Amino acid sequence: MTTQADKYTRFRALHHAGTAFVLPNPWDAGSARLLASMGFQALATTSAGYAFSVGKRDSFAGLDRDEVLENASAIVNACDLPVSADLEDGFGATPESCATTVRAACAIGLVGGSIEDATGNPDDPIFDLAAATDRVAAAADAVRDLPFLLTARAENFLWNRPDLSDTIARLQAFSAAGADVLYAPGLPDLDAIRTVCHAVDKPVNVVMGLSGKTYSVAELSAAGVARVSVGGSFARAAYGALRRAAHEVLDDGTFTYAADAIPDAELSRLMSQGKRAER
Repeated sequence: MTTQADKYTRFRALHHAGTAFVLPNPWDAGSARLLASMGFQALATTSAGYAFSVGKRDSFAGLDRDEVLENASAIVNACDLPVSADLEDGFGATPESCATTVRAACAIGLVGGSIEDATGNPDDPIFDLAAATDRVAAAADAVRDLPFLLTARAENFLWNRPDLSDTIARLQAFSAAGADVLYAPGLPDLDAIRTVCHAVDKPVNVVMGLSGKTYSVAELSAAGVARVSVGGSFARAAYGALRRAAHEVLDDGTFTYAADAIPDAELSRLMSQGKRAER
């Protein structure tokens, strides 16, 4: 069994390989097992995908630290790959909350996680730079000697603040505060992505599969991106397939959707073969 330290070493190396790698986002243990079987080198959790799977919105008010880490733990234990986690805002406004969260994340076997600078308050959606930087610094200090890669997220473009200069300044400050990976979700185009990558001194994560333009892994790699994630888009794609199948049954009374379904035997081979001691 691969140790957490081994996974961390592999995960860190992927960010410095010189070409972008894809970090897909399973939302539960089953989707993690499927993605791990396909040859991906690492996985990341998705708060949105998990929230949808339990009938909740992806929001600060909807999810708490314990349930997010419980979901992440199930994904860690489902495969032998390095796993990073979407840790939202650190589950608290204070630097101490961020530190507590990343330490707890590392304790369950995660080798990475992200802290964002969004407040969850629509009237004041982004922490001011000083507070945001203090939060990243506290998280970085908390895992300084642990096998954990810290990603710092600048959320401007997700909260109707399309200020590229401020976003870059934030990422630069987060890097100086100790973040290992930098991430600005929602950048509008490849030029903006390239500008960010050239302006910072740490590996950059870019998310694809959300709204807006999409680019190939090769195009993103050429722009300087180190890591490409998909957020909750794989989960939404699965729900899209479910809705299409359900519409076919409801509207047409047919079942041709089953031709595209993964065979039961194939999925069963990917899942745990453990048995209950008693029934």
